[in-house]
Amino acid sequence: MDKLTQIFEMQEELNSRIGVNLRDIDDDEKTKWILNYTRAMQQELAELTDSVPWKWWAKYQEFDHQNAKVEVVDLFHFLVSLAQTLGMTADDVFKAYIAKNKVNHERQDSGYTEKNEADSRHI
Repeated sequence: MDKLTQIFEMQEELNSRIGVNLRDIDDDEKTKWILNYTRAMQQELAELTDSVPWKWWAKYQEFDHQNAKVEVVDLFHFLVSLAQTLGMTADDVFKAYIAKNKVNHERQDSGYTEKNEADSRHI
C-alpha cells in the first residue's frame, strides 16, 4: 500500500471514529462538510501564520518551526477529508495532481499572461 492511500484510509477511520461518515451523502450534507472543512483549514492556516513572526512591529516573536510543521499536518488532515467529501480517493488525488502539475508547467512555459480556465477542465 502506498503512503497516500494509507493516509486516506487512516483519515476515513478517524472521521468514522469522530462520527463523520462521508460515504453516500446527499448534496446538502456534502455542502455542509465542504464548508466545515474549508473553515477548519482557514483556522489551521491562521494557526500556521501565528507560528511565523509576521508582526513586523513586535520584536518578541520567534519562528516556531515545530508548531508550523504540526499545523501543516493539521491542514493535511482536513484537506484529505475534503477530498473524501468530494468522493476522491488517494488515486484520484494523485492523478489530478499529476495532470494539474502538467498544466502549471505548460502555463509557465507559455508565459501565463492570461487566465485560461479551460486548460484544466479535463482534470
